[in-house]
Amino acid sequence: MSGTWNLSLAPETVCYLIVKAREFDVKDVASELNPASNATDDSMISVLEDQPDDPVESELASIISDMNEDEQIDLVALCWLGRGDGNVDDWESIRADAAEAHNERTAAYLLGTPLLADYLEEAMSQFGESCQDYEKGHL
Repeated sequence: MSGTWNLSLAPETVCYLIVKAREFDVKDVASELNPASNATDDSMISVLEDQPDDPVESELASIISDMNEDEQIDLVALCWLGRGDGNVDDWESIRADAAEAHNERTAAYLLGTPLLADYLEEAMSQFGESCQDYEKGHL
């Protein structure tokens, strides 16, 4: 299988998730729990803070939850591949483990995974894919 992308997810979809995961990961803790002014007066700083109603988190969770089971399994397996649970030659085994572990909490699990974007990007590179191919107007 070495280096051949044959997943239920399109590489473009994974790239989109990487972009969104990076947006989610850069959030900082909230500096004010109840700011008195509007976002414009605060130089839009609240956009960079982790808020309970974070639209990026909601969007990511929604995208992942809307995926079918095979897509969710592939996404988890990509995460595991990227974090070093094997290499692309171990894909079938890693995917089988992800299928065995699959449940209804995939979105929460992935959103709680530190470095998710890095793991997905690393896994894509093991398959010979790069988000740079999709960045110029393709996402």
